[in-house]
Amino acid sequence: MSNTSNIALFSLSGFSATANYRIALFSLTLLCYCLIVVVNVSLILTIILDQNLHEPMYVFVCSLCINGLYGSIGFYPKFVFDLLSKIQVISYEGCLLQVFVIYSNTKIDYSILVLMAYDRYVAICRPLEYHSVMSVRRIAVLIGLSWLVPLCCEAMVTTLTSTLKLCGSKIDKLYCENWSIVKLACGSTGANDIFGLIVVAFYCAHFLLIACSYVQLVKSALKSREGKKKFTQTCVPHLLCLLNVTVALLFDVMYSRYGSASLPQSVKNFMAIQFLIIPPILNPIIYGLILTKIRNKILTIFHIKKHLSLVNIIKTGGKKHTCSSEVLLCRQT
Repeated sequence: MSNTSNIALFSLSGFSATANYRIALFSLTLLCYCLIVVVNVSLILTIILDQNLHEPMYVFVCSLCINGLYGSIGFYPKFVFDLLSKIQVISYEGCLLQVFVIYSNTKIDYSILVLMAYDRYVAICRPLEYHSVMSVRRIAVLIGLSWLVPLCCEAMVTTLTSTLKLCGSKIDKLYCENWSIVKLACGSTGANDIFGLIVVAFYCAHFLLIACSYVQLVKSALKSREGKKKFTQTCVPHLLCLLNVTVALLFDVMYSRYGSASLPQSVKNFMAIQFLIIPPILNPIIYGLILTKIRNKILTIFHIKKHLSLVNIIKTGGKKHTCSSEVLLCRQT
């Protein structure tokens, strides 16, 4: 059935609870968005510019950070604009585009996490075959599929939603969400429900794949001290990111499907946006702090910058000094 409802705009009623503190929210949101950009771009550039980090695991981390930036674009610019607007509305086409970007982002996140689990499985359980299995060509294909499949999947979901006849234009959220649009439909939503269940089952299979790989990883890691060390260094950050994304996504799904009308609007708003805030910030921080190679590279960069800044300060002080780069002690000559 074609969309004959002639709805041109949706109103975002979730902003009703933000009227008294929009300036504070605007400042925090802008700070949060800047932090997301800085931490993700820093990690991406660190991996790209360092030849020692051109390994499958770090390439997957880079892809995860790029996806974090992609998903943030779908939410933050519009959200910041709405905080400063008197009326919070979004066009029909803009709403569908926002749905596509935000929810394809979450699907890509999960697909990349599956690839990272597979990479760790091969590295720890089949170390002698690692370089032949994780070849450059295969990595390129896997990363391409981790983006293409979720994008096509979400394109199908968005297309099915666009065919619904709608009888309302009020979305009880801070942004557009597919289930919120489907609830506004006048007629049958059977096709949307069936395809939605297929998508849920598909990504539940992702989780099962990760769980199975970690059963094998734990068995293999317990056999040797080196295996335990490798598991701790490379698998712990992956598990933390997986837990981070899964919990955040479950909050959103549970709220969208079964959210209680009795909850305060501010609580609903937090439950609705936390999966757009927490993973893009925590994922790069987790990998930047725990993965030894990335952490050492970042510390080296900061050490060099700190040393250069100290040298510049000394040179502009009016006196000539010599400086030891090892201990950063200076003496007047």
